[in-house]
Amino acid sequence: MITAYFRELYQGVVDGWNRFWFTPTDPATLGLIRIFAGSMLFYTHLVWSIDLNGFMGARGRFSHDLVDRMHRGSDFAFSYLPIFDGNPPMLWLVHIIGLAVLLMFALGLWSKVTSVLAFIIAVSYVHRAPGALFGLDQINVMLAMYLMLGGAGEAFSLDRWIEKRRYPMRDLPTTSTAANVSIRLIQLHMCVIYLFAGTGKLLGDTWWEGTALWGAVANSEYQSLDMTWLASYPLLIALMTQVSLAWELSYSVLVWPRLTRPIVLALAIPLHLGIAMCMGMITFGLIMLVGNFAFVSPWVIREVEGELKKRFGKAEPSVTATAS
Repeated sequence: MITAYFRELYQGVVDGWNRFWFTPTDPATLGLIRIFAGSMLFYTHLVWSIDLNGFMGARGRFSHDLVDRMHRGSDFAFSYLPIFDGNPPMLWLVHIIGLAVLLMFALGLWSKVTSVLAFIIAVSYVHRAPGALFGLDQINVMLAMYLMLGGAGEAFSLDRWIEKRRYPMRDLPTTSTAANVSIRLIQLHMCVIYLFAGTGKLLGDTWWEGTALWGAVANSEYQSLDMTWLASYPLLIALMTQVSLAWELSYSVLVWPRLTRPIVLALAIPLHLGIAMCMGMITFGLIMLVGNFAFVSPWVIREVEGELKKRFGKAEPSVTATAS
């Protein structure tokens, strides 16, 4: 009897593990994340063009010696940019080629190749200018890595459009195991981010006091909108502070059940848009919302796609995901 219990327990764990990771799913969610994350990658690397030599050049702000010391001699801090940074014209050429690759990745063109190249490009820029590293860059690299693994060009991509036109009679696959693996990795990574963000805040007295939000909005260095009028509403500040803390602490638990997931994702919108609009971190706020898209079920995206096609184009049968 005891043996049968443990055998059933073992089989249940194995079945649950395989179902969680390896159930084929509609790649719609992954394709949408590719569009948003790829567009952000293109934009953030385009911004380097404002002072490319100043940030990435051999005589710029980050000398090779300084970068080596910041990486502490790590062999894993790979970047192809030092090969070209002593020659400004070559650096610009490589930079422009990289931008073209990132744009193709966002559009889903040759995505099996451009997804890998996009990850290499993102890592190379981060490692070349570690002093300019920001949370946005970390999320960019994280998403690029997981998009590279899962066939991100299987939905909402030029690759898919070209394949349909080239082989109109061929039944293209509608589900993918690799897409599910990538989505699960993004989901788990987002949970880890919020869990550590929330527990880290518990070390700060202002979060316990309910004044942490005021410290953020009152900091003139981060103000894009003047929110100091909140000083007249201390209870509102305390409420918003505690709600945001509770949300981060509970995210990794409440985002999984179908009943609580919509509430958790809905709260992510004002939180990250607030960071984007009020604290001058628009790109960071937006890329965090892109990461949250991993919890949007593919059938929801297909339903929205179907409604848009009914209004603006030819409607096609929607594909219901076998896993969310």
